[in-house]
Amino acid sequence: MSRVLTRCFCSLALCLLFSFAWAQVEVDPDDGFQFEFNALQDADSESGEDSQDTESLELSPAEIALQEALILEISRERSARQAGIIAMQSDLGIYDPALQEAYSDFGAFYAEIEDYESAVGLHKDALQVARINTGLYSTEQLPIIDALILNTGKLQDWEEVDDLYELDYFVARRVYSAGDSDYIAAIEEYGRWNLRVIRENVLSLNSRGLMERANDLSEFYSRELSRIELQTRLEPEKLLGIIFAKTQTDLTLARSIARTPFTAFEGTASRYVTESRCRNVTNAQGQVVRQCQNVQVENPRFRQSQRDAKNMELRRYTRQIETSIERLREIRVTSSSLSEAEKQSLDMQIAELETESIQLSRSERSLFRF
Repeated sequence: MSRVLTRCFCSLALCLLFSFAWAQVEVDPDDGFQFEFNALQDADSESGEDSQDTESLELSPAEIALQEALILEISRERSARQAGIIAMQSDLGIYDPALQEAYSDFGAFYAEIEDYESAVGLHKDALQVARINTGLYSTEQLPIIDALILNTGKLQDWEEVDDLYELDYFVARRVYSAGDSDYIAAIEEYGRWNLRVIRENVLSLNSRGLMERANDLSEFYSRELSRIELQTRLEPEKLLGIIFAKTQTDLTLARSIARTPFTAFEGTASRYVTESRCRNVTNAQGQVVRQCQNVQVENPRFRQSQRDAKNMELRRYTRQIETSIERLREIRVTSSSLSEAEKQSLDMQIAELETESIQLSRSERSLFRF
């Protein structure tokens, strides 16, 4: 059955490629809305069609009948959804709130048949309607943005995904209070994405760009923790995920700093200094005179200041890691709401972080020998 379904969707892609040519619907862009049904694309459509014809010969009559029935069913559903949206646009207007759900449902339909470009386009239309009807910042936008993140990720458009995560967090910060569990979840989700950017470099950043990204993420966690603690009386246990994520970020930074040559860091001393160099020369009258000139030479303290800069950066993050570990340990000891299983899990996490911290401390001490 799974083989038949797979072939069914492949056939549907080819079917839609031709049927969408006449099923395209456009509304004047001047009206603030443009809606288009895009055909599924296949880079090797011709060869794919040939292989599809060959494979179809291998199907049994029952499988062929099932395949055709599924293709017909999906095509009918697509046409019905399309006609429904056109009718709603005509009867209710192109910004009616009911269109938000219609676009989102149609986008989910396209995601099911793996036409992610069409899915993204429809979810963008849903987001536009939501923003017009509920304002620039509303909880109604968040599930739409989540769907955009998912489908844009399928297209591997990581720059756009990055922008969407920024938007998702920005909206969540506006609509939720600091102690809201949904806001805590938004912080964690935003942080997970940024940590992925740092570890997998999906945005193709250079080394300095990755370091800046990691540093921004560490500071982001610090700001949010301070804000939550100052503005709420949230139980410390609710912050375990953020504290642990910040520790992971600081560990990533510290490891990177430890591996980076000290020459990559900007020292506090000037690279060059001016020296006066003199020598005895004979002038035109045959007299020996002393002649001096200023020259630039490398500052002997410059390299040491670079080493010091690297050590300071490494110390900065190892201290933050130690502070976070101590904080996790304190929550573990004082908590009355954590279950035994949760405490055991936290013990394991603390032990792993302590091992990493010890290794970094050894690396830090070895730097001082140079």
